[in-house]
Amino acid sequence: MKLRLGVLISGRGSNLQALIDACRDPDFPAEVALVISNKADAGGLARATAAGIPSLVLKPKDFADKPAHEAAMTAALEQAGVGLVCLAGFMRLLTGGFVAHWHDRLINIHPSLLPSFPGIDTHARALAAGVRFHGCTVHYVREVMDEGPIIVQAAVPVLTGDTPDDLAARVLVQEHQAYPLAVRLIGEGRVRVEGAVAHIEGAALPAPVICPVASSL
Repeated sequence: MKLRLGVLISGRGSNLQALIDACRDPDFPAEVALVISNKADAGGLARATAAGIPSLVLKPKDFADKPAHEAAMTAALEQAGVGLVCLAGFMRLLTGGFVAHWHDRLINIHPSLLPSFPGIDTHARALAAGVRFHGCTVHYVREVMDEGPIIVQAAVPVLTGDTPDDLAARVLVQEHQAYPLAVRLIGEGRVRVEGAVAHIEGAALPAPVICPVASSL
């Protein structure tokens, strides 16, 4: 039986689309069962509709407080038989109660090589720090923002003259590979969490991608 995914979005849903595309492969061990957005105008809702995936808008303002909003999300996810919740540009911090309920069944993709540059404005901060490589991380969610066992990372080079938008576009290409890879590994039962570390079982683990750059020297 395939692992049923619940995807939480707030915006355009490009990583949702990457998961939808991956799930079209008959050999992929997961399927998107439900998409939930906290915003009615999120572009990702149209992606779900186009793929025939049930979607739901749960606006925080329609609930008494954050725990009530999260309880509604949990109820919908469980009714859909979701086994893994994927945050894909979901722009709300989750409470410890929600994170605990979905412990080791809740993952996120973050646009940096964690633990470097948690939070927002990661691309501008990476450029300001003068790093040579940047990238993205798929990790299990813990109560502290952008912490949790790392499943997959992908790196890209930082090029002379890069703007934050240039770097963001380069990283996004890798996000669309890294997220489906992480879900595949989980769906195949190859991820084992011990403390703060996610161990990947099996000798055929695909390596994270580092994009080559032709040298001008």
